[in-house]
Amino acid sequence: MSYSEFTLSQLESEFNLILQERVQIFKNIQSVTPSPLLREILEENIPLALDIDTEKARSELIISPIMVELRKYFNRQISFFSGVDFSVDKSKGLTGRCDFIISYSPKQLEVTAPVVTLVEAKNDNIKSGIPQCIAEMVAAQIFNERQQNQISCIYGVVTTGSNWKFLRLVENLVDIEAGEHFIGDLEGLFGILLDMIKMTHLHFG
Repeated sequence: MSYSEFTLSQLESEFNLILQERVQIFKNIQSVTPSPLLREILEENIPLALDIDTEKARSELIISPIMVELRKYFNRQISFFSGVDFSVDKSKGLTGRCDFIISYSPKQLEVTAPVVTLVEAKNDNIKSGIPQCIAEMVAAQIFNERQQNQISCIYGVVTTGSNWKFLRLVENLVDIEAGEHFIGDLEGLFGILLDMIKMTHLHFG
């Protein structure tokens, strides 16, 4: 079994998770204007990615530039991993590759303290990516405990590149936010991503 094979009911029963839907995870978030370079890159990349219309194209052309910008904003004190193996517990089915991992550490050679897991939704469908994202968040929680990384809150993101949906795991409670965020509001989306990392730092620090 792997992350992509889990269903919501399996996650609830096997990990004693409580799922709360339609939760407002982020409140009073300040919009943040990204760099002119990112705007220029996305202006070129978004139409191309949507025309190609594959997960790989969306990942490379939309999501990756945003993650690089996020890392630059934090003066490269966070690390960014793409497509890495993150097999945490084979006996529990927590194995496989994560599309994206952000770790609150400047170390880029290995994953140390996962903060955010991003999963491109299959077939341009946000809903289909939620179980995989939650499974990876549970794995990140277990990984942190083993590494004695005291992060009490794990955030997850399911994204098609153009649509973004956020999740939060605290102990065994999974919050799934009500709506979605869109790449058209890049300032609002970037503000949420920054706040997510800052909040994780508060929990970690």
